[in-house]
Amino acid sequence: MSHTKNHNSNTADPSRLTPRLRAILAVVLIADMLDLMDSTITNIAAPSIVTSIGGGESLIKWLGAAYALAIGVLLVVGGRLGDRYGKRKLFLIGIAGFTAASAFCGLSVSPAMIIIGRLVQGSFGALLIPQGISILMATFSPAQFPSAVSAFGPVMSISSVLGPILAGLIIQANIAGLGWRPMFLMNILLGLIGFITGIWLLPKDKGNPNEKLDMIGSLLLGIAMFGMIYGLIEGSAEGWQSIQIIILIAGVIFLALFALHLRHAENPLIKPSLFGNKGFTSGLLLGLAFFAAVNGLSYLISLFFQLGLKLSPYQTALYMTPMAVGIVISSLICRPLLNKLGRKLVVIGLMLTLAGAVGLAFSILYLIDGNSALITIPFILIVGAGMGACFSSIYEVALGDISHEEAGSASGSLSAVQQLAAAIGSALVTTLFFRLQLKAGDTKAMVISVFVVASIVCLCLLLVWLLPKNAPAEEFQ
Repeated sequence: MSHTKNHNSNTADPSRLTPRLRAILAVVLIADMLDLMDSTITNIAAPSIVTSIGGGESLIKWLGAAYALAIGVLLVVGGRLGDRYGKRKLFLIGIAGFTAASAFCGLSVSPAMIIIGRLVQGSFGALLIPQGISILMATFSPAQFPSAVSAFGPVMSISSVLGPILAGLIIQANIAGLGWRPMFLMNILLGLIGFITGIWLLPKDKGNPNEKLDMIGSLLLGIAMFGMIYGLIEGSAEGWQSIQIIILIAGVIFLALFALHLRHAENPLIKPSLFGNKGFTSGLLLGLAFFAAVNGLSYLISLFFQLGLKLSPYQTALYMTPMAVGIVISSLICRPLLNKLGRKLVVIGLMLTLAGAVGLAFSILYLIDGNSALITIPFILIVGAGMGACFSSIYEVALGDISHEEAGSASGSLSAVQQLAAAIGSALVTTLFFRLQLKAGDTKAMVISVFVVASIVCLCLLLVWLLPKNAPAEEFQ
């Protein structure tokens, strides 16, 4: 993108943001912070929530999976709805619904109630999140837009660091005897600020009534994903009763129907031509495997520290902070290297993640002899560094051979897969841990589970060579 130079020294800097534009940017950032923090807080809080309202292992698996499943299935649809009905309208509906669902979660008195709340949270999050960048693109000039986008990295990184720590602090503080509940209830204040400010500041847009929505495709995909994830979670937990097997098979059938529908739909949710692109399909599979593995590992570490080592939620959050720090530092270092290194950056990230996971597994074995959990911190940091390198590169490189016409559909599909992978990974890896825990105890169950995650990362190292060598040129991103 070329930037017009300011030849007149008396003219104001065209990239300067006015107070109104800064306020609009703040509203969009609040929405993204709400999403990011709520996608991670239950990693720390799950054991405390289960102690409070029951639900056992099943609730631990579904707390994160329900949110990620809803947002993953509906993310692409949310973007299309914004195009059709107006981005401001969908943004306000999204943040209002998210805030109400957060209150519902915070007031939950049963496992079913909080899982429904998490599903609704994710659903409204899927309406909310896709509108932010589009609103900024429509409001900011080409000279101002890079300044706006540059704010996302630091704010999102800080949110990822603060989310779990804040969850641990809130549980530790036990405000008014409410335990974990203020984690969700604090969203009411943030959501109200975002909603009221949004009504006042966000520019009105009419949308495009001619934008067609693939509602049949969305429904088929939603049923397929729910069926497969429900079947996998409950089947592995309950010993594969006939009902779980039937639901799992039904999920696979609906996925096949979704694939068939894409070939004949007038305006398909995902462009079928994308699946003929080797780089894109490889990136899709690689992203699914990697994000499932690392999300599962993150949840696993939190559970082991609390259930195995009997650390408090706050201590657990502090021990896991090096992972977030690794993600932040690595993202900042690797982002400028993307165009130069291309898929080599993905390889570096995968190797770091693998080394950190293997080191973590062996460090945990030393805990059997009564060593401090501090021994795990360097390896948690290395895992975070690997995650940060991959977060900055996998999907950008996967888009290397994508045409302009396919870019929007491809990018939305990859983002949705990332969310679905989070649901699958957190559910399946924790299921494996709980099953092994019954037979081998906490430490051995953790070690074996971490090695399973490492094996998935090894599979990713085989897939990475099918990606395009380079990320798309800057003007295509």
